[in-house]
Amino acid sequence: MKNSSFYRARQYPPTGYILLGDGGYPCLDTPVCLITPYKEPVYGQIQGRFNYYHARARSIIERAFGMMKTRWRSTLSRALEVKPTFAPLVIASCAILHNVCLDNEDLLEPDEDADLDILEPQPPREPLAVNESSGNATRDRLAALVSGHVQNP
Repeated sequence: MKNSSFYRARQYPPTGYILLGDGGYPCLDTPVCLITPYKEPVYGQIQGRFNYYHARARSIIERAFGMMKTRWRSTLSRALEVKPTFAPLVIASCAILHNVCLDNEDLLEPDEDADLDILEPQPPREPLAVNESSGNATRDRLAALVSGHVQNP
């Protein structure tokens, strides 16, 4: 992540949006807003409910990637061999073609391994770097919103 262009440029996600990451990433506000689940064991219903909805949101994209990997495995693996600026176009093209297949009822079962990372223990997180700020306060506000316990900013 720290070698990616969006991390170094600090231009993504747009203001008001967040990225959802698994427990292997640090919870950050800057340079990118990357919100991770609370570490287990969670303390109380608010953290538990947040982790539940966080996992549900992540599982949607995990399933989509699983289906695309099943359908376009060779094409997506070749996308990793092209220039980094071209890879997103290959992936977006696969997504568009996948949606065309779905519209024509060419259905696939999702990859059964897609959700496993949500259930598996995650490696310990690295300490925050000098130019990073914790996203714990943002995560706490989101958890309160999800639980209906809205806090004043």
